[in-house]
Amino acid sequence: MYGHQRINDAVATAAAPGPAYTRAEFAAAAMRPHLSALLTQLRLDAGREGPLPDLPYRLFRAYAETGDRSEYEERYFERRRRLNSVAAVALIDGDTSAIRRLEDILWEICSEYSWAVPAHHRFNTTLGMGYDRCIDLFAAETAHALAEIVTLLAEEVDGPVVRRVHNEINRRVLSPFLDEPRARWWETATNNWAAVCAGAAGMAGLILEKDSLRSVALIERVQRILTSFLSGFGTDGGCSEGMDYWVYGYGYFVYYAHALMERTGLDLLTGTEHIAAFPAAIDLGKGRCVSFSDGSDRSVPPTGLISYLTRRLGVRPPHIARISDFDDDHCYRWAHLSRTILWSNAEVVDSPATEGVTWLPDLAWLIARSGNGVAFAAKGGSNDEPHNHLDVGSFLLAVGGEQLITDLGAGVYDADYFGTRRYDALHTSAAGHSVPRVGGVDQICGPVAAHVVEYVEETDRVALELDLSALYAGHPVRRRFEWDGTRLVLIDSFGSQTVDLVERFISRVKPCPGDDRIVWQHRGGSLTLHYEGEWDVMVERIDTLDHRAHPDTVYRLTLTGATAATHGFVFVVEPGR
Repeated sequence: MYGHQRINDAVATAAAPGPAYTRAEFAAAAMRPHLSALLTQLRLDAGREGPLPDLPYRLFRAYAETGDRSEYEERYFERRRRLNSVAAVALIDGDTSAIRRLEDILWEICSEYSWAVPAHHRFNTTLGMGYDRCIDLFAAETAHALAEIVTLLAEEVDGPVVRRVHNEINRRVLSPFLDEPRARWWETATNNWAAVCAGAAGMAGLILEKDSLRSVALIERVQRILTSFLSGFGTDGGCSEGMDYWVYGYGYFVYYAHALMERTGLDLLTGTEHIAAFPAAIDLGKGRCVSFSDGSDRSVPPTGLISYLTRRLGVRPPHIARISDFDDDHCYRWAHLSRTILWSNAEVVDSPATEGVTWLPDLAWLIARSGNGVAFAAKGGSNDEPHNHLDVGSFLLAVGGEQLITDLGAGVYDADYFGTRRYDALHTSAAGHSVPRVGGVDQICGPVAAHVVEYVEETDRVALELDLSALYAGHPVRRRFEWDGTRLVLIDSFGSQTVDLVERFISRVKPCPGDDRIVWQHRGGSLTLHYEGEWDVMVERIDTLDHRAHPDTVYRLTLTGATAATHGFVFVVEPGR
């Protein structure tokens, strides 16, 4: 990171304020053949008739009254969707009708009471500012998007619209950020909030701020925040929040770092190669990845971001099955879309999947891939992580790219999900993960962690043993995994005292119990669990909602019995033909 004098000198010789690319570069990039499908999507969406969805007060207040955030945010993000598609088409095609539609959209977004969503307004109360000056993730993203779009199209968008956009960005984001000496909570955070809020606000400032002293102050403040963000990563570069939040947080770090280097020559990106390598580290092949925490196993990292990191830092890309499409990001962030258009390289598509074993010691995540979509992953860590789940000691098994023992990833985001009832939700609870219940006790939340007793990696096998006792209120619990590529031996140990035990295994594929075995059958292959001892076996069907509030069916297999010195379970994978 850079000291004050170096930043001051860089600003003194920097290029004029503006976006990190030109309109001509954007339009030329969009015409490349591998982006034709994305361009078709954008043109179709931009041509839709009708006004933007309204944001009435009854929806604005719904979060405070009921904890629901879905209907307001669906309309909010639909507005960003229309902004993105119309702006992209205006930049690419220079269509006058698109410019006129864009002006209306810009005017409407400037009329929104708050660019921050109601679920985040509680983070603004300590500063005594109104909701209209609350800087959350989406307010900062909106400021960046509007600054970039309007600056690139300044000669075609009517002057009153341009002036209003500039005024609103300054009033809502840049002035509250630069002129308020008190730090917001996210300025010292180590998670995605720090990078997104600072990175997006920082890019807006690099585009619009003409005063050199304020530019220096902006760069210094953003740098302090990004230093905090980077401190949240260990030497293994792992993101405990999962793939989606790696994309979000580190993605905005990269976008800002690129914009800063284009403007000033200052380089924040070099030295973060270990973080850039995370997607390949958790790659399961076939376009799937590890879904621990609030992640998703079907996450499609923006191909522009992955292409840039592959080129700039030389990291290996994960297996990407296709170029990102318009709807992969349901929040419709301009930074993701614009950089996918600018940076995407067709060569990252269908690059070879990661093979072999990856051990992330800081996270205590083990990922082992055997080819043909067969993979095993297990996690240690603590129950005091960002987007925490009660999942220490959980694991997944994938066959043909499908998780047959699964981690469900994120649930529906509402007030309870981020409140005192967080662990009542299936997706975050211990009951929604493949971990045991011991003596009537589920895992506890808080600063308690697994201890890695042993990690062994050999040519044909890998083993991980975790002491989980701290997570079970003093009950002695150890879990050992031994994996040879098609066979997982799971050994749970409980000491000498005998107490009630429930072993749980979670899947989206219905398990079929038989004599001393359970079978999960999927078109990509099968998984068979062999066990011994006296157990009451039950399969529960749980109808729930996924992260996007779409219906989802989950099956929970429970084996109920009593603890013993050890219990062994053998899972055998058979890939489909």
